Amino acid sequence: MSFKEEFDRYGWDEVKESIYSKTAADVERALGSSRKTLEDFKALISPAAASYLEPMAALSRQLTQKRFGKTVQMYVPLYLSNECTNICTYCGFSLDNKVRRRTLTDAEILREVEVIKAMGYEHVLLVTGEAVQTVHVPYFKRVLELIRPHFAQISMEVQPLDQDEYEELIPLGLHSVLVYQETYHRDDYRKHHPKGKKANFNYRIETPDRLGKAGVHKMGLGVLIGLEDWRTDSFFTAMHLNYLEKTYWQTRYSLSFPRLRPFSGGLEPKVEMSDRELVQLICAYRIFNGEVELSLSTRESEKFRNHCIQLGVTSISAGSKTNPGGYAVEPASLEQFEISDERSPAEIAAMIRNAGYEPVWKDWDASLILND
Repeated sequence: MSFKEEFDRYGWDEVKESIYSKTAADVERALGSSRKTLEDFKALISPAAASYLEPMAALSRQLTQKRFGKTVQMYVPLYLSNECTNICTYCGFSLDNKVRRRTLTDAEILREVEVIKAMGYEHVLLVTGEAVQTVHVPYFKRVLELIRPHFAQISMEVQPLDQDEYEELIPLGLHSVLVYQETYHRDDYRKHHPKGKKANFNYRIETPDRLGKAGVHKMGLGVLIGLEDWRTDSFFTAMHLNYLEKTYWQTRYSLSFPRLRPFSGGLEPKVEMSDRELVQLICAYRIFNGEVELSLSTRESEKFRNHCIQLGVTSISAGSKTNPGGYAVEPASLEQFEISDERSPAEIAAMIRNAGYEPVWKDWDASLILND
């Protein structure tokens, strides 16, 4: 059974009603349970849990330190291309957004790498639009071979690929793949993706299965908060994570919770999520799953990111540029979305240390992986 088959057994409206009907007694039961279930997760993200934020935060902090210690991994995105053949209502790179397109050459990539390395980074996230005629598997292979000597860990957030294509990239140094469903609401997914390969909901939702079968070391999941009801979307994300951990148990997992941010020609969120509600979600994910990595990007404000270091977040970006060439080649080009926290990596590292935690620039060695 693939996740899609399991997913198809659930109805969005029924799940949403179940979440919103949870009571204080359900929340207390979830907090006291020794082994958390998906029903417990529903209670923890429900409106009824809003008044339990303090004990949720304390438990989340305890569970995070037990598993990860007092460490926070640092990573940075490297945008390779803004070329895209999809129309996505929420993205600055959307095909119908009239911007100048570019894909970095080998020489330009190395200029970007030089700046990123000077910041201290060992973990880079490669990001592109979805343009299979130009930003394709041969391009990815060339980029991996080009930058592999410079980084200990390489992640990718690009268009979903077939299983055999992932199998080609992993030996070249691909460590992690992030693939966000954006929303698990089929009708709204169709509304926000009217054109392009990304319009295929089923192909996208089955991507983590292909990654698991390919044997990727780590994969990242998430939705774009603001497209639909965040509680219901988060339940399906947790359900997806639960399925993947049981099916592909040798793979590690991470979760992100990006909130819809402004971009050129932007989309207003359908559903607003407050800072307090995002804290509730972060704590709920940690209480539900003590092993999953939780990542927070520069979409969030300085104040919020400072606060969340001690709540359960284990990975954080800093100094991010969301445009191809943004670090050295063409800093003024259009960004995919506006960032909020503009502090440098050194400033973020200092903030992490001041909070009593240790910034980690590299969390594994290839030799350790090979010897497993």
